[in-house]
Amino acid sequence: MEEIIYLCLFAFLAGFIDSVVGGGGLIQLPALLVFLPGVPLPVAFGTGKFAGIAGTTAAMVKYVRTVKINYLAILPAALAAFICSFLGARALSHLDVSLLKPLILILLILVAIYTFIRKDFGSLHAPKLTDAKEKLYGLLIGAAIGFYDGFFGPGTGSFLIFIFIGIFGFNFLAASAAAKVVNVATNLSALLYFGYKGFILYEVAIPMAICSIIGSQLGTRTALKRGVGFVRVLFLVVVTGIIFKFAYDTFGTGGQEFVKLGVALQELVGLKG
Repeated sequence: MEEIIYLCLFAFLAGFIDSVVGGGGLIQLPALLVFLPGVPLPVAFGTGKFAGIAGTTAAMVKYVRTVKINYLAILPAALAAFICSFLGARALSHLDVSLLKPLILILLILVAIYTFIRKDFGSLHAPKLTDAKEKLYGLLIGAAIGFYDGFFGPGTGSFLIFIFIGIFGFNFLAASAAAKVVNVATNLSALLYFGYKGFILYEVAIPMAICSIIGSQLGTRTALKRGVGFVRVLFLVVVTGIIFKFAYDTFGTGGQEFVKLGVALQELVGLKG
């Protein structure tokens, strides 16, 4: 019982953070692994996805009612993300996930630096793509992000927000709203898989989901009330936190992730041996 109370508190915090700038999974999943130590990893993932999608959906509904969303670009992205998230989950058993960590770490650092330097980044909502390009880019980005989320996952929401600002020209609020629509699609795809396999502890997932919804409602309301400046600052804080997490995972094992990546690249270009 005590473990569920702690998990609910973390689910509330994850829902709040995720509703604004993404990254809630980096709070919720470690909490599940700490407070449910004997639970298999797929069950922890499935239980976390159940709670996470509840909060993400609640945030999406709140954003949809308040922020104008360009469904012409977002729905194709969500559909592609739904399909490719499942494919990414299937690929997980055939590829070495650890090879991605140093690459994602570098990308996140670049995202943080660019957002910090560009003070006006995400402050204005000025869509810059034609309708045809929005559909095309939406499909391509949805497919790539969906596959990544199913295959690996951390930082998906933050990457989506950065992409919707940098490529589509959305401001932070519109980008957060669009990211929630795509995130719901990727999470739903994964949740269907975990549910089918029986990898969800409903006695834990349901109270966590309720707390995640409460947190996401508070986070969305705060973001809408305080505007793009607040979202930008929180975005930088969360991305920095993700960077430290990836850096610890990468360097905390003696740099083995970079060694693996170097070997893989050598094999790819035929330099090994």
